This record gives sequence, structure tokens and C-alpha cells, in this order.
Amino acid sequence: MTPWERYRATLDGRPVDHLPRIPILMQFAAEFIGSNYGAFAADHRVLVEANLRCAEAFGFDQLSAISDPYRETAGFGGTIEFVANGVPRCHGPLEDDEAIAPDRLTAPDPRTAPRMRDRLDAIRLMRSRCGNHYSVLGWVEGPGAEAADLRGVATFLMDLVDDPEGAGALMDVTLKTAIDFALAQVEAGADTIGIGEAIGSQVSADHYRSLFLPRMRRLVDAIREAGAFVKLHICGNITHLLDDLATLPIHSLDLDHFVDPATARSRIGKSMVLATNLDPVAVIRRGTPAEIRSRLESCYAALGNPCMVNAGCEIPSGTPEENLRALCAPLSWSAFPDS
Repeated sequence: MTPWERYRATLDGRPVDHLPRIPILMQFAAEFIGSNYGAFAADHRVLVEANLRCAEAFGFDQLSAISDPYRETAGFGGTIEFVANGVPRCHGPLEDDEAIAPDRLTAPDPRTAPRMRDRLDAIRLMRSRCGNHYSVLGWVEGPGAEAADLRGVATFLMDLVDDPEGAGALMDVTLKTAIDFALAQVEAGADTIGIGEAIGSQVSADHYRSLFLPRMRRLVDAIREAGAFVKLHICGNITHLLDDLATLPIHSLDLDHFVDPATARSRIGKSMVLATNLDPVAVIRRGTPAEIRSRLESCYAALGNPCMVNAGCEIPSGTPEENLRALCAPLSWSAFPDS
């Protein structure tokens, strides 16, 4: 099977030769080709070259346009500083406001806002170079995550308690931008859109259900209507959100290493693809290849099918190449057919 055939079949719940490998790479990928994180985030050509070379070297099934959370924030007017060996630094346009001010924001056009357009250029270049050999993953910030980027995390968390109506109004603005950006990426050639919603693990189930979930459903519906698959990625422990996430019509869900795989499968059900979630630092970076394979097989046994291979989050800089190869060595689909 080609990587695309393997990926698509897994999403459809059909048998495959082995599990698709979809690790998240950013700084590791940049350094693998002799570049740095700043260049990877700032220049789509570096991002594409790093993805392609890592896919070939380690046997991935998907290329990814993810680099950092601040593409949309820059479009809204945030100030972004690129640093060579770290995540871009951001000062959002509403961080210093005492009150929420969504009326101050002008919704960015993803086709003209420079950092958003750069991601579209990455997707076009990926698709032109790989054809239909690989899945191509686009990426947007979820409505809550982008609101937190604009306000600052601590301030936005206080907004949810002190002014939930205002927080919801801001999320309505960021929702529109997420939809616009997602559809532009599908048009550019992405077959899947990842939604990053890291702030979700830090809010209560009640706040998530009342403020996040309805807007997330509208975003997911818009992406599906455009003909693309939807992947949700929430860093941190989301055990308290699993019952609500099970109601979203997403195709796949990433699990951070804080989430017990068997618990996730029992509460999510058997129709959604779940990704393996080995600890990126303790296991992937600091472990041995033998330990990685053992942990991977145990995780897959707990998750059952449908399943894809990933770490709990980004593959860290400094991970030994042999460890990433161990993660991505083919794992037979038939090894653990049921959770």
C-alpha cells in the first residue's frame, strides 16, 4: 500500500498492511536537514523540505504543515518574533486589554495575511512534490486556542469565569477565521485539517461543553463539508473531556501521554481513529529502541483498531534517530485487532 492508501483505509476502518505513522515533527525536522526552528516556522520551503526528507528517511505516511500556533494571531495583528532554536514568540493584539475587545479585530484573509499565506504555499508545494503518495495535513487553531493566543492564556482562562459571554463573542470571531483558513488549506491541497486546541485540557468539562464544543462542532462540520478529514489535537490530560469529544464528528483524535489508552477507547468508542501516545520525552527521546517497541505494542493493544502511530505530542529535538526509526518501524495491523 502507498502511504495515502494506508492512511485512507485506516480512516475508513478497513484493514491495512501496517499502521500509518503520523508523528508530529517541527524542530527535530528542521535540524534533521541542517536548518533551525526559526527558519522552519518562517519559510514554507524549509518546512516542506524537512517534512519530505523525514518522511523518506523514517517511513512516515503523512506530511504536515504544522509549525507553531501563531499563524492566525499574526493575521490578527500579533507581533511574532522568530528565534533560531525555539518556538516563535508572540505578543497578541489583545493581551494588554483589560476587557475583551473582539470589535477591535479585523478578520484576516488567509490568502493575503503573510504567515497564513505561507502555510497555503507549504501545502501547495507539498502536494506538487508528492502528488497523491502521502496524506497532506493542514492545520488551524481551534476557536478557544486562538482566543487564548490573542488574549494570553491566563487572561483568557479568567475571561471564561468572569465574562463567559465576552469570551464566547471572541471565540465567534476566531471560529470564522478558523473556518476560512481551513477551507483555504483544503483548496490548496490538504486532505486533512488538524485542529490544535491545547487550551481545552485546562478548562472544566462544563466550560468546554458550553463554550467550546458548539463552536468546535461548527468548525468540524465546515471542514467535512469541504471534503476533508478532521483530526483533533489537544495537549495535556483530556480524560475529563472524552465523553464530549466522542460526540464530535471528527475522524481522528491525538492523545497526549497523560491519557490512559484503554480509558480513551472505552469512552470514545470504536469508530474514531485514536493515535498511540507514548511519552515524547521519557520514552521517545530518552528510551531505547527496544523499550519504544514494547511500549508501542502495549499501547496499541490497549487502543485497538482503528489506530495510527504517533507520540503523545511533538517528537522532541535531540531524539536519537534510531529511536524515531523504532517508533516508525511497521507495526502489523492485525497484531491487536480489538481493544
